[in-house]
Amino acid sequence: MSVPETARRWPDYASVWRWHFYAGLFCVPFVLWLSLTGAIYLFRPQVEAWIDRPYMALPLTGPVASPSAQAAAAVKAVPGSVLHRYELPEAPNDAAQVIVGKGGVETRVYLDPQTLRVLKTVNEDDRLMRVVFRLHGELLAGTIGSYTVELAASWTIVMILSGLFLWWPRGGGMAGVVYPRLRSGGRRFWRDLHGVTGFWVSAMALFLLLSGLPWAKSWGGYLASVRGVVEGHPVKQDWSTSHAEELKARAAADAGTRMMMGEHAEHDGMAMAHPMGSYAPLDRLVATVRPLALAAPVLIAPPTGMGQPWTAKSDAADRPQRTDLALDGATGRILSRKDFAQRRLVDRIVGYGVAVHEGQLFGWLNQLLNLVTALGLILLSVSSVVMWWRRRPDGKLGAPIARVRAPVAIGFFAVLIALGLFLPLLGVAMIAVLLTERLVLRRMPIARVWLGLRPA
Repeated sequence: MSVPETARRWPDYASVWRWHFYAGLFCVPFVLWLSLTGAIYLFRPQVEAWIDRPYMALPLTGPVASPSAQAAAAVKAVPGSVLHRYELPEAPNDAAQVIVGKGGVETRVYLDPQTLRVLKTVNEDDRLMRVVFRLHGELLAGTIGSYTVELAASWTIVMILSGLFLWWPRGGGMAGVVYPRLRSGGRRFWRDLHGVTGFWVSAMALFLLLSGLPWAKSWGGYLASVRGVVEGHPVKQDWSTSHAEELKARAAADAGTRMMMGEHAEHDGMAMAHPMGSYAPLDRLVATVRPLALAAPVLIAPPTGMGQPWTAKSDAADRPQRTDLALDGATGRILSRKDFAQRRLVDRIVGYGVAVHEGQLFGWLNQLLNLVTALGLILLSVSSVVMWWRRRPDGKLGAPIARVRAPVAIGFFAVLIALGLFLPLLGVAMIAVLLTERLVLRRMPIARVWLGLRPA
């Protein structure tokens, strides 16, 4: 029985399969790495609470020292430092946590709030979950690592979209499409496991990949530049695109704070009329901020430049709960308040995306959903390697054969073009891959045979 011509017009997926294969070849190690580190980072609140447990619920027997005395003791514990942020204790008998700094280097000092004895000091960048965060976003390799992770995430988007195209049902039942045929064994078992897992986790995986882009050095900088043009001025975003950028911002704030702690008076409530090392305004500001019951942790910071106020902010992991305050250091009065709902639409969209990405928007269910997605991505990666290993031919990579006159999947490649425009780094990479394949690899007999390419 001949196949109707209309059926033959379904786009042949050999070309799409090649893109899926190459994307997977590059992405699999990074998908495994990002899934593992991301799954660990999901539980940052629980891990940090466990690490800080020895410094909570201390057996205090009398009144505690003032916040300004606590800040002064923390600064004294790290010679040459100044106050960067004072963290409002969640309970009266918790250790005081004060972040002090020298340039871009910050140290968190844990203090007995009653005796001002130093309980612990730790470099902020050496805290376990900060290390995991940088492993996840930069591979601990700085700007190059950020570009690499962004490129891997972008190719993973291509891998997922091409996988969905290949999976899309073309007749038949739901077996191997919505649920795997676990008893089939052999190649069909691994193919079903791969395809069905990809179907169920693809939507959330795409969301996690896209919501992580604002942190990336290239795309995050691209977003900031576009916003600067649209809004007519440089924008200050509630997230950094690299650790280097964060260190630069810390150093600038540190320099500004040191300048303000010189001989300037507390003019119009903006600067401080206190000698170096005195943080008397903290006492007034803590009294103002504590009754507001902002989402923890709440950080109070000194001015970082002429005409700048003290600030207090909720740094909650669930970003829609965050609030920013400008405070008068002389009187403790609130000068301005900006809740999450008052931020620009882009900041709110990114804030919600980041909260979901980190598993913090809707509690443990969010963490569970992200964990299942991460485990699904790991299963996808492992099953793809198993399938490739079982069917790979001798002496060849095993990429799908490029057919001479294969019909083109117009819709899919239109999506790729749109992705290349939306993700410029991916666009450049795709052009580089195409040019390398057409102009170089096809002209090299050994590479052409190994990759399954047709002659130039």
